[in-house]
Amino acid sequence: MTNGKTAIITGASSGIGQATAKELAKRGYQVMLGARREDRLRELKNDIELLGGTAAYQVTDVTSSEQMKALAQAALDQFGRIDVLVNNAGLMPLSFMNKLKIDEWDQMVDVNIKGVLYGIAAVLPHMEQQKEGHIINISSVAGHEVTPGSAVYSGTKYAVRAITEGLRKEIAPSLDIRATIVSPGAVATELTQTITDEDILTAFEGMEMKMLEAEDIANAIGYAVEQPAYVDVNEILIRPRQQP
Repeated sequence: MTNGKTAIITGASSGIGQATAKELAKRGYQVMLGARREDRLRELKNDIELLGGTAAYQVTDVTSSEQMKALAQAALDQFGRIDVLVNNAGLMPLSFMNKLKIDEWDQMVDVNIKGVLYGIAAVLPHMEQQKEGHIINISSVAGHEVTPGSAVYSGTKYAVRAITEGLRKEIAPSLDIRATIVSPGAVATELTQTITDEDILTAFEGMEMKMLEAEDIANAIGYAVEQPAYVDVNEILIRPRQQP
């Protein structure tokens, strides 16, 4: 049974995106799944429907503004409205700057910053027209502090926070449109699989810490979207207890 509301989730094929799609579907949202891996999207859609939820998907590369517009249009065509956007797609190929991994820098800027902007551009006109909506952008603890190896990644996640806060301040008070930053710490996902800097990987091997599960972040997102319209959860910073 749905609550009549629709949520779009990018990066839905794994990790936080996948967990968030299941969590929001469980809470009654119709979910439109966006990611590049169609096999994963199809499997997630089937899983959600087996649990009694409602889901559809569109293969989407967030670095394309046209594909993000198509994802939003697919949600409108399928479900008639867009209530929530979770801009979750992200890359984290951490590296020391003197390794000069410029291609990885470009990828992070394209996915982590431009992807968020293209998501906002795809849904904001519709939300303004219906006078309500909620945009959730996934930043990171790395968007609050910089550590060796995180310079470029942190730069993109600081940018996500700045963009979200700027959007929040620009929204007309007469509109029930909210903007929330979610900043996770270390989460057990596939995010570290993009790291190619051996020095970073070696440092990761020595870490002993109980990491967050993707479901922990999904629960936080569920909390934010279900607050009354007059309650604006600006930012959630959530990390493992053992993470400094």
